[in-house]
Amino acid sequence: MRRIIIITILILTGVVLTSPTHALTPDQAAPFVRLALDCAAQEYPNKIGHVMQSDADQGTPRSLHPAFYGCFDWHSSVHGHWLLARFARLFPVHELSAEARALLDDHLTSDRIATETAYLLAEGRASWERPYGLAWLLQLAAELREWDDPDARRWADALHPLEEACVTRLVTWLPKLAYPIRTGEHSQTAFAFGLVLDYARTTGRQDLELLVADTGRRLYTDDPAAVLAFEPSGQDFLSPALSEADFMRRVLSAAEFAVWLGDFLPEIATDGDGDWLPVAVVTDRSDGKLAHLDGVNLSRTWMLEGIATGLSPDDPRQAALASAAAAHRKAGLDAVTGEHYAGGHWLGTYALYLESQRGLHGYE
Repeated sequence: MRRIIIITILILTGVVLTSPTHALTPDQAAPFVRLALDCAAQEYPNKIGHVMQSDADQGTPRSLHPAFYGCFDWHSSVHGHWLLARFARLFPVHELSAEARALLDDHLTSDRIATETAYLLAEGRASWERPYGLAWLLQLAAELREWDDPDARRWADALHPLEEACVTRLVTWLPKLAYPIRTGEHSQTAFAFGLVLDYARTTGRQDLELLVADTGRRLYTDDPAAVLAFEPSGQDFLSPALSEADFMRRVLSAAEFAVWLGDFLPEIATDGDGDWLPVAVVTDRSDGKLAHLDGVNLSRTWMLEGIATGLSPDDPRQAALASAAAAHRKAGLDAVTGEHYAGGHWLGTYALYLESQRGLHGYE
């Protein structure tokens, strides 16, 4: 009931939410899927984050990462596969779902995943793709495990060794993490914590859920007020402040979160105005780093909506959250064109994560 009231408020204030029960139409999502299909098997250009111990570690993207070699880098390939799984799960009869399933069937095999797992666990790679890529791999695993489909179960079984390796890397690291990582890029902890927590709840991994939640409380509960004037940095695709708030609404009670949010983000307006959070401006979408700011507009949108669900429907900040989300949604979605590979290889994932409300339905 509370969620229905919140959605009504957001609609009245201009934010039309979508849902996995198909308020998002397959034709609206299809352009995002096309972007992922076009790059998932495209080996070059490719950016390899690769620690080598000897000449024996040389290799092409496809030989090093036989499952996740496309989409420019490993983490983009992983979340591109998540996009394909999510679309095929939500819209099984759409013609693009057959293409998505064929690619998943080709890439998510036991042999290919064994090579990926060996790579991750090799010497000198304890911090490789940590935490962003590891978190997205777990989101892919969660999507497959929630999907009641025989092929998805087979793909999930094939992915399981890499899934376990990612969990091992994270549970080894989190107790040693003395400080949060507050960047607006891949190393940020708050966004990854949200993905991992949703995975843990989806799969019933209570030990991991407890570890992530406790780590988040330890790192973030006593934070002083964030200064939004320092955001975004020139190549952010995540908001450090909103990511933190969107994570904390997952681990605090509604009453606790309302108080914590007031202390942490006192700049959220109470008059319904969205100008408290200006939309990020992108000056060159052919530049891979500058194009990150299209991602910050998309990710801010789902974070604003997530924060809203953590508050009571009559909270005076609801209208301002909705107004800011509406402006960011339009700017973010308008930029998902695929005109430039710099954004086209990854922005489709962010668009579908937003429009299918995965962050709000993270463990349902």
